[in-house]
Amino acid sequence: MKFQSNLLDNFSNASAKTDINFEGIATDTRKDCTNKLFVPIVGEVYDGHRFIDKAIENGATGTLWDESKSFPKDLEGKIAVYYVKDTTEGLQNLAKAVLNTHKPYVVGVTGSNGKTTVKDMLEAVLSTKYKTYKTQGNLNNHWGLPMTILEMPEDTDLLILEMGMSSQGEISLLSSIARPDVAVITNIGESHLLQLGSKENIAKAKMEIIDGLKENGSLIIDGDEPLLSPVKSRAISCGYEDQNNLQISHVSQLEKGFSFTLVNEEKPFEIHLLGKHNVKNALFSIVAGRKLGIEEDAIRSSLSSLKLTGMRLEQYTSSNGALIINDAYNASPTSMRAAIETLSELEGYKKKIAVLGDMYELGDKEEELHRDIANSVSNELTEVVTVGEKGKWIYEEMKTNEAVSVPAVSFATKEEASSYLMDRLDKETAVLLKASRGLGLETIIKAIGN
Repeated sequence: MKFQSNLLDNFSNASAKTDINFEGIATDTRKDCTNKLFVPIVGEVYDGHRFIDKAIENGATGTLWDESKSFPKDLEGKIAVYYVKDTTEGLQNLAKAVLNTHKPYVVGVTGSNGKTTVKDMLEAVLSTKYKTYKTQGNLNNHWGLPMTILEMPEDTDLLILEMGMSSQGEISLLSSIARPDVAVITNIGESHLLQLGSKENIAKAKMEIIDGLKENGSLIIDGDEPLLSPVKSRAISCGYEDQNNLQISHVSQLEKGFSFTLVNEEKPFEIHLLGKHNVKNALFSIVAGRKLGIEEDAIRSSLSSLKLTGMRLEQYTSSNGALIINDAYNASPTSMRAAIETLSELEGYKKKIAVLGDMYELGDKEEELHRDIANSVSNELTEVVTVGEKGKWIYEEMKTNEAVSVPAVSFATKEEASSYLMDRLDKETAVLLKASRGLGLETIIKAIGN
């Protein structure tokens, strides 16, 4: 994103008043910085101010600079310096200024699970009319979101911003930067219980997305979630319950996906994705599309041809013909239960093996929440394989819970689990991989011969 130096005038004190046209921003001096504004991020380990010489060497023509730090005497005059109280705050203020100048529509997405899936669905639907840009990877925090804004192409009509958090106040900050026209809260789960202590507090944190919502903006929520009731009166509620503004009905399973209709509507929608929970995710994008003027046929067509970001119910075929469902990008109890349900409902396979691993950031209830997963293991599964120290709690509960009759085994490492699986796979087998990202469970795919 190109921008002029005058956008910095309202929140910085410049060492020189020369007008500069910046070609974008740079935070990594190992990359090309030509004609860019260098923003030295201060983290727990590294302080970007230490690399100002590299930024100049690589072509940066300006820099934000913490006013409490001395600028190197030998570099004075070699780069325009814009002094700010805090460089991260300066980055955020610059992002606000760029949005105020270019004025794209902004769609903000938050929630405990499904943010990336909904982000991908929104892009598919909204790109049929608008030049869109979305959060890349997991750049959804207090510096990743402004980075996304500042990296969007100049011709962007519509910006889709994922908003993540780990504590109260973070979503409020992100929403105040983005000022969304449309805001989506996908659901409330157990992610970040470690930091926030309860699902009620998680819900309060997610509802902060309304803090920056434009005056005539639209809020779209999971209407089946009681914890979102404080904002339901001002929201478009979506779900299966009859008090929702838009109610899902007549869900039919396809070979690899679902068909569904909405109450008081006749023409169905189709998604070619595993997981019934994706029906509700699709509805969020349908509502957003309608609010932003997308034709109904375009909405249907885009959803039926959708492809998701990797490791979200991603399908592979192993060398011996087994179906491998990789949903190992991340995990919470809510998303793990949904993944197990997806495997259970899968048709055409005699063997269904769920490989379940550690879930992180669950706080002092982590053992209880892992053990509770055993109650979601249906008899449609033929076996459960657990991996890791925390995953072992699922195995232990399955062994002691008389209501669970599905066989289970437990391994400390992915390598042990891979060796065990090798001899159990064939064309009649479907395997689900589900765990938190830190476990790296997806490496099993390579080990079993994808």
